[in-house]
Amino acid sequence: MLGKIIKVLLVGIVLLALPIGYFGYQLYHTGEDYGQSRQVADNATKRITAYGEVVGFVDQNSAHTWMGIPYAQPPVNELRWRAPLPPQSWEGTYQALQAGDFCKQFGSQMESRPPSEWGKPIGSEDCLKLNIFAPAYAPEAVPKGDQRLPVMVYVHGGGNMVGYANQFKYSGTQLANTHRVIVVNFNYRLGPFGWFSHPALNRGGSVEDQSGNYGNLDSIRALQWVQGNIEAFGGNPDNVTLFGESAGGMNTFVLLASPLAEGLFHKAIVQSGITTKTTPLSAAQNYAASAQPGDKNSSREVVNSFLVADGLVANRVEATDYQGAMSSAAISDYLRGKSADDLLNIYDFSGELGLSNVPQLLADGAVIPSRELIQLFSDSADYNAVPIILGSTRDEFKMLAAMDDTFVETRFGLFPRIKDKDHHQAYTSYINDTIKALGVDEVAIAMSNRQNESVYAYRFDWDELPTIAGSDMQELMGAAHASEIPFVFGMFDDSFMNNLMFDENNIPGRDLLSESMSSYWAEFAYSSSPGRGRSGTLHEWRAWSNESAAGEKYIILDDENDGGIRMTSKVITLAVLHQRLLNDTRFPSQELHSQMYDCLLKDTRYWNLEEFEALGGSPCEDAMFSSLL
Repeated sequence: MLGKIIKVLLVGIVLLALPIGYFGYQLYHTGEDYGQSRQVADNATKRITAYGEVVGFVDQNSAHTWMGIPYAQPPVNELRWRAPLPPQSWEGTYQALQAGDFCKQFGSQMESRPPSEWGKPIGSEDCLKLNIFAPAYAPEAVPKGDQRLPVMVYVHGGGNMVGYANQFKYSGTQLANTHRVIVVNFNYRLGPFGWFSHPALNRGGSVEDQSGNYGNLDSIRALQWVQGNIEAFGGNPDNVTLFGESAGGMNTFVLLASPLAEGLFHKAIVQSGITTKTTPLSAAQNYAASAQPGDKNSSREVVNSFLVADGLVANRVEATDYQGAMSSAAISDYLRGKSADDLLNIYDFSGELGLSNVPQLLADGAVIPSRELIQLFSDSADYNAVPIILGSTRDEFKMLAAMDDTFVETRFGLFPRIKDKDHHQAYTSYINDTIKALGVDEVAIAMSNRQNESVYAYRFDWDELPTIAGSDMQELMGAAHASEIPFVFGMFDDSFMNNLMFDENNIPGRDLLSESMSSYWAEFAYSSSPGRGRSGTLHEWRAWSNESAAGEKYIILDDENDGGIRMTSKVITLAVLHQRLLNDTRFPSQELHSQMYDCLLKDTRYWNLEEFEALGGSPCEDAMFSSLL
């Protein structure tokens, strides 16, 4: 189930996911990746780490940048599917002048890769590198002691299947330079390299090696590197804010829950993450036909696929017998002997947006607790309780409907128009609000009841999008998934955003909101409260409180023309959605109404047979939406 959830919830930058035929080349091409070209070393950036000297460069706004610094040994050969090890020391000066290879993945249009790479293996297994962005200081003037700067460590999104840290929108140069913080981002293992658990692997090894959660362990290793080295760059290892969006938000939730991450960060920001069920080891390991059935892409089923593909057996039945007769050492050697491309190609990547169903976030009991995350967050003794910001965009998945001819019609593959606006709004609003309920409001309620540290929440509402060739982008995309990222980092991409999102009418409001958001994020990193931002002049962002149902709960981040930045008390939970759904009249048929009821509420305490049958009794047929729960 989790693989389906990831495909829906964490598809990466949704603005790139609309059909390419709508708007042509500029829709997927988001501009040059940051640090893709080698830069010129500047001696003012020389710093001494625990592993040797590094030199970086002066970037476009005079900030200091270091790219491609190894934070772990390359996870190749015998180190594939093992917990990351600290990097080896180097001689001389490490030239941190260019981004490292991104982690092995399939080229995807949603990650701004060119069409020649779509559906093809790209990247490298040797990818565990990080980037650092800092205000400019001469070596002798780097902040020390009480002057050390807050550190903000960002986890990129992409469904844990695709993505990389040096995309333009994730560049920390503007945030670091404007607000005097240190920003770090990093690559981590993805897909079957980041999450893969077979009982034959690492027998006798550490619990981390056996966990299967290598992508999450990479995040922990990156944070350990920060703890040991960030002082050399002027950062305070005792003031680290972990933040991430989409899959990065989910991974942040995981690190809040993981005992191995205790003490490695001191605040957290979760942007469009969701606390959903983690994957049991039985689903990640077992055969599909077992008494406790495994996923169709479980590790044993992957081995079966290889055995058939290699001609060692004729079919999957024979493969199961053949695998059962293999020793653990033989299976381990067989898997580690496969090339990285082979490991990607054995999966079916023909599904939604080219993302396969790879079991991930495995509830191994060591890296990730076996209990559901929302249960853990109901008791501060069970997780790494820190001051936290939780948030989502208002129209998280509105664009999914823009790719569905049930809702949208086009002419010649261009000029999309919504067919039935009431049905479109009903469908998308339930997806959007389910994500907010599961990733923001219910988590905020649980945490606020139990932890002493403050909980803050937001909803990003900016949707001042233009109309292009008669297509209303505000209506089609709205405040879409991931659209808040450039506002936080202050990085607006000329080639894509200025052609499809921004124009002379909305740029002034965009820039004003971006300045406010980055200021809130930075102030939270400084003081554990976004308050009135670094300037002290913004609308006060107050903590979530459960004391009064009518009290203000979270802040809305919006353009001044749409009400601006303001607090609100409107809470969305599954109980609220249940009541709304019962009374909703926007669905064009009983069948669609009852299907939505079933998709949203089945397997929850709110599903009721009498209600379901009264609405029409048609079971959920929307695999993507039903997998949310």
